Amino acid sequence: MSKNSKVVEKESAVIKFVGDSGDGMQLTGSLFSDTAALFGNDLATFPDYPAEIRAPHNTIFGVSGFQVQIGSIKINSSGDFCDVLVAMNPASLKANLKWVKKNGIIIVDSDSFDKKALAKSGYEENPLENGSLDDYKVVKAPVSTIAKESLSGLSLSPKAALRSKNMVALGITGCLFNQDINSTYKFIEKKFKDKDTVIESNKKALAAGYDYARKNETFETTFFVPKADFPKGRYRNITGNVATAWGFLAAAERSGRELFLGSYPITPATEILIELAEHKSLGAKVFQAEDEIAGICSAIGASYTGALGITTTSGPGFSLKSEAIGLAVITELPLVIVNVQRAGPSTGMPTKSEQSDLMQALYGRNGECPVIVISASSPANCFYYAYEAAKLSIEHMTPAVLLTEGSLGNGSELFRIPSVEDLPEITPPIAKPNDPEYKPYARDPVTLARKWALPGTEGLRHRIGGLEKFNIEGNPTTDPLNHELMTKLREDKVKRVENYIPEQPIVGEDSGDLLVIGWGSTFGPINTAVKQLQSEGKKISHTHFHYIKPFPKNTGEILRNFKKILVCELNAGQLVKHLRIEHPEHQYLQYNKIQGLPFVVHELKEKFNEIL
Repeated sequence: MSKNSKVVEKESAVIKFVGDSGDGMQLTGSLFSDTAALFGNDLATFPDYPAEIRAPHNTIFGVSGFQVQIGSIKINSSGDFCDVLVAMNPASLKANLKWVKKNGIIIVDSDSFDKKALAKSGYEENPLENGSLDDYKVVKAPVSTIAKESLSGLSLSPKAALRSKNMVALGITGCLFNQDINSTYKFIEKKFKDKDTVIESNKKALAAGYDYARKNETFETTFFVPKADFPKGRYRNITGNVATAWGFLAAAERSGRELFLGSYPITPATEILIELAEHKSLGAKVFQAEDEIAGICSAIGASYTGALGITTTSGPGFSLKSEAIGLAVITELPLVIVNVQRAGPSTGMPTKSEQSDLMQALYGRNGECPVIVISASSPANCFYYAYEAAKLSIEHMTPAVLLTEGSLGNGSELFRIPSVEDLPEITPPIAKPNDPEYKPYARDPVTLARKWALPGTEGLRHRIGGLEKFNIEGNPTTDPLNHELMTKLREDKVKRVENYIPEQPIVGEDSGDLLVIGWGSTFGPINTAVKQLQSEGKKISHTHFHYIKPFPKNTGEILRNFKKILVCELNAGQLVKHLRIEHPEHQYLQYNKIQGLPFVVHELKEKFNEIL
């Protein structure tokens, strides 16, 4: 920082990096976040990028962004409005100006604001010159020029040198927040291992941006966000998809089952497959199938042999897997299906996040076909709910659906790495060899789970498959009374899971004027908005569902104690429909957003106050 700059301490700050889809904004945001995490800030991130592989240059719909909120306090979301916007071209500025706080800082690459780029972005005049940005503190930095000049000694072409302009912008932003760029150097070295020229060019560009901001006294005021007060432990910045993969690895180790993933690549779930493929040394077996159906069927086959069978997908692939989920239900085998939800229907908006697959998870199969349905609510707790999905599926011998979302899978936050020994035990109900009492569909009297008879186990030969089986004995049958009995048993088995999950928690008083209900990724904004209104004396509480089928046993008791109930979802109203089915005695208000974007705190507060 400049010796003349004033350093202001901030409890939290929201920074957003935006640019063309080829400008490396995801990498820039990730490096900034990793450096903040290593220093000791808490954080939450939200990557937002276009679906096109390479959208037309300098166009609004080609803008890629990465938002992060860092803080010395607990951070529950990536934030509403930006304290700092780093915009690499006119289109990214135009698309994101509405998200900048008044008097916020805007750092732009002034070299990119030429007539051609302005015209493609829809600007009739240069916003850097016409006074339209007077409400903001604008830093006009010649980022492209700095990149080319700083790399002039590396024999790179001008086009190749420009690929490092994002590092120049990162250096300028790092100076603004007094970050230690030596830490960023280490992340660059790890990211581009064995690519010496790439490492050198990025480090030089990063240093050039940092030095430009420092030597030119670019900022009258710089910021410092102190370390957060964390419990002792080992932490890392983790995405939801990586956390999900780790949760399954832990469940496999704790249950003593081999992990098998059968999947087909699909945005935004592919990273789970990629991460598990990196851990063959831990016993993970990963099969990239030719299609979604082959992926889930291979996982069912692995489950039949005694493995922890998993398949991962997003909404379109989840639809294709529906018949095979029915096979896992009727055979009563453990299976975890992960749906990292995205905006639909059909291909929809594949890089945008949504909560629109809940009804599909609950009811989207032929026949009476119940499964356990749970959801994660943050990138880090994807680990715990992946673990929980595996535990419930194995111990209750029935498939479980884990719902995450694109914003969770791609977003990140700090994760305290647990010891596997500290996680709850997982006890597979495996049948013993030559058990004279063994029958294929004989059930535990409490859970109704059947025994898991592994192929090749002496004395346990049995039939299994998609045809309805006779109760206890397991022979195929079309007996009408038996079919009704087996249908009820499979439903009741899922219902009894409520005895093995925690009671539904509530944030705030257990009675009041308004209860706000959410699920999935909406936790951070809802929780923040509710707590702010609670501090104003409002009688408002928040309950967030992770267990959706079955609901926790105390759900009805919670609902009875509030005058009004509001369900907030990133869909047209799916959890609220399920609540109306399961608890029809209550009236439910709803607040829905279907834009491929998360809730922001200020819009929720407006809605809550309107109802109150």
